[in-house]
Amino acid sequence: MNREHYKKRIIDSKVEEYLDTFGAVCIEGPKWCGKTWTSTFHCRSSIYLSDPANNFQNRRLAELAPQAILEGEVPRLIDEWQEYPPLWDAVRHQVDKRGEVGQYILTGSSTPKHKGIMHSGAGRIARLRMRPMSLYESGESCGCVSLQDICRGKLTPQLTGEVALHHIVQFIVRGGWPGAVLRKPNRAGLLSAEYLRAILEDDVYRMDGIQRNSHKMLQLLRSLARNVATTAGISKLRADIRTDSGEDIDDKTIAAYLDIFQRLYLLENQPAFSSNIRSSVRVKQAEKRHFTDPSLACSLLKATPEMLINDLNTLGILFESLCIRDLQIYADSFNARVYHYQDYKEREADAVIELPDGTWCAFEIKLGARQIDAAAAGLIKLRNSIAAEPGSKPPAVLAVICALSNAAYQREDGVYVLPLTALKP
Repeated sequence: MNREHYKKRIIDSKVEEYLDTFGAVCIEGPKWCGKTWTSTFHCRSSIYLSDPANNFQNRRLAELAPQAILEGEVPRLIDEWQEYPPLWDAVRHQVDKRGEVGQYILTGSSTPKHKGIMHSGAGRIARLRMRPMSLYESGESCGCVSLQDICRGKLTPQLTGEVALHHIVQFIVRGGWPGAVLRKPNRAGLLSAEYLRAILEDDVYRMDGIQRNSHKMLQLLRSLARNVATTAGISKLRADIRTDSGEDIDDKTIAAYLDIFQRLYLLENQPAFSSNIRSSVRVKQAEKRHFTDPSLACSLLKATPEMLINDLNTLGILFESLCIRDLQIYADSFNARVYHYQDYKEREADAVIELPDGTWCAFEIKLGARQIDAAAAGLIKLRNSIAAEPGSKPPAVLAVICALSNAAYQREDGVYVLPLTALKP
């Protein structure tokens, strides 16, 4: 590759850190998110198992002589290792044998079922999750505000520039796929449709060679799109499919399909957060449903930019999903985790970021600036009521992430206001 043309990704520093610590690094994530390009930037030799050249010669070589796949200057990239799962154990064995760090980079856009075949690789092969590009990586966030600083209560107030609604809509419909960022705005959304087609027609079968009902899988994906950023359970998804298409699908099949979508990194749900396991506050444990990129939900809903501008409710939900994608990318860079908060007293927060030391911060996500006051009031009420509960640990930081704010600042009540297009790690 021409290294001068490489567009830096936030995960780069983590890749370097892990290569200096572990014998091998496995970069996992959805296809087309840039795993191969990033891994190639960090490697010194490579082999691509999904290369169709000479009737998939590299894959056949892996099956016949896996040791030949492992030979080469290190770090050596083995792209799409899951095409021949026994390579995982071969890499682990070779790392043990050499006893050195930075030997291999593996990439994978699906997770095979283990079935006792693979050793965990604990201590030898470290896993990193890669996602589509954040707005900061695609150059559409000015990066004026560090999320890590916000979580530590640090902010220099500043104007961050006007943001047009149609730009926010474009970011959602286009998504963060590297291949879409440089496309014309009216064409970029086609990539998500093609992505879904490839998943259903090819990748699902290639995972384990089992032919499944692609029509029912598509119906489930459409239901997930209608329920994005909610805690809809399997029974709700089943009822939604029956209402929409008249077809029935049993709970066991839905659970199996959801597992497949997770293994293909098509979904990335937002787990529930509990501030203290000794707290008297009972929290709901349902995950919020999200796609790995909001553009996939748009494609399934057949939502065009014009339709979203005329449906601000749907736009607001998809904007929340866009924010969660970026928050996950930024939080990973400083070893924090992203959750949502919802308890049985109907108290909620759209996003929670928990730092490695246990400090947590609560965020509300709003499309318009007129919603900031109500969102701030809700966060303050949440903090104060949790603080009053025995054994509870309230959030240390409160913030509202807004689509259309033109400034980053701290309100008199202590709540931060942050434009999404100003954030960076």
